Amino acid sequence: MKIDTIGIVGGGAWGTALAQAMRRAGRDVLLWAREPNVVSAINERHENETFLPGVSLDAGIRATTDLGEVAQSDALLLVAPAQHVRMVARELKPSLRAGQPVVMCAKGIEQASGEMMGDVLTAELPSVTQAVLSGPSFAADVARGLPAALTVACADERVGRLLAERLAGPGIRLYWTSDVVGVELGGALKNVLAIAAGIVDGKGLGASAHAALVTRGFAEMRRLGAALGARPETLIGLSGLGDLILTCGSPQSRNMSLGRALGRGESLSEALAGKVSVSEGVYTATAVRRIADEKGIDMPICAAVCDVVEGRASVDAAIEQLMHRPLKAED
Repeated sequence: MKIDTIGIVGGGAWGTALAQAMRRAGRDVLLWAREPNVVSAINERHENETFLPGVSLDAGIRATTDLGEVAQSDALLLVAPAQHVRMVARELKPSLRAGQPVVMCAKGIEQASGEMMGDVLTAELPSVTQAVLSGPSFAADVARGLPAALTVACADERVGRLLAERLAGPGIRLYWTSDVVGVELGGALKNVLAIAAGIVDGKGLGASAHAALVTRGFAEMRRLGAALGARPETLIGLSGLGDLILTCGSPQSRNMSLGRALGRGESLSEALAGKVSVSEGVYTATAVRRIADEKGIDMPICAAVCDVVEGRASVDAAIEQLMHRPLKAED
């Protein structure tokens, strides 16, 4: 297997940043975007003015609106928003080859079905070799070549090692693992917890409350991970704890920024107004709540976020409920 050409499926901020990183790694890159204006801006002005303004892109990055064309690449990075992955996978299916590596880069759980992204790919693209790329990384940092370390997960060790080798480059250090579930789960849950961390910040509850929230949120991540078969060492690594620290610690995070707005008293619709990028945690919160209820897993912070974004509880009521839960041992 050779991986010299990379197809990026998704022209948002993260897809554009990954395209830039792959060019620095020496790969030939073709990026697919649904929006013609994004494609023309990348091809003609070497900038994604809609989703990643102010970042000059490598002139070697080409963009297209033709999914069939991008599917001819040696490997695909699937960077569509999590709630659109199934639809995009169906559109890609006729053009893909058996065994072709498809690397999931979306971080979320499908709201309608409660399925992880890997389950969605298994259902829609059963013949490809699927992998996951995740870890603490902001699109603007990666696009500008600032250092970042991520994890690539693939059940096939040979393919996982090859992907780590071919996708790594200046500014991007990659580790590999076979724990696909653990890497997926960390990336999905940290978005929900980042909304909670943003609420703490927006309400002005202080650094002590923020530290407690992130720590207890990580405990929820570990509990759900244990139930779904994730390895503990994966969740304390880059794609779990690492991404949680980043996303809960900076308003650069779309999810934390949304939470801050909610904490300041804005409604969900007001907080989302005018945003061109997706806050995946809003949709994942509903799916996580359903999974936790079905499996009997105690996840009060994620449940509180779900109640707030779905309008069943005010921010103040959710905080009150969390603070008055029965006392128990920490372990």
